[in-house]
Amino acid sequence: MKKLYVVIPVLHWFVGIGALAGGLAAVLNPESPMGISKNSLKLGPFTNFLIPGLFLMIVIGLLNIIEGFLVMKKVTYHEVISGGLGAVLIGWIVIQCIFLWTINLLHVIYFILGSIQGILALVLIYKNYAFPMNIVESILRNKGKI
Repeated sequence: MKKLYVVIPVLHWFVGIGALAGGLAAVLNPESPMGISKNSLKLGPFTNFLIPGLFLMIVIGLLNIIEGFLVMKKVTYHEVISGGLGAVLIGWIVIQCIFLWTINLLHVIYFILGSIQGILALVLIYKNYAFPMNIVESILRNKGKI
């Protein structure tokens, strides 16, 4: 269990720092961040990378960095927040692949990292008997009594 409280924050910080870097590049140069042409956005709702860059920087970047510290402090609901951020990362990657109409190695890596975040969050939820595990068990326990 102690290893989880080392691995999970490091994972959040890794994802967060990468997202901050990518988001900052998109915010500073929304027309062509890191050499990516805005023409690649033709299938999406955006005309440049500013809004996606802000989302990447704030939601995926900053929130993952903050969550790394919340997990270390074992703040209430840190397990659920961790899993939620893993789900957001997976969703971000899927939507990005659809809009850009491409899949590259970084998409695969970050999809896997989001999946690992989600799986490790489920392990914490189970081991810590945290929300919603406590409710599920209560329902299952009372099911036989009703």
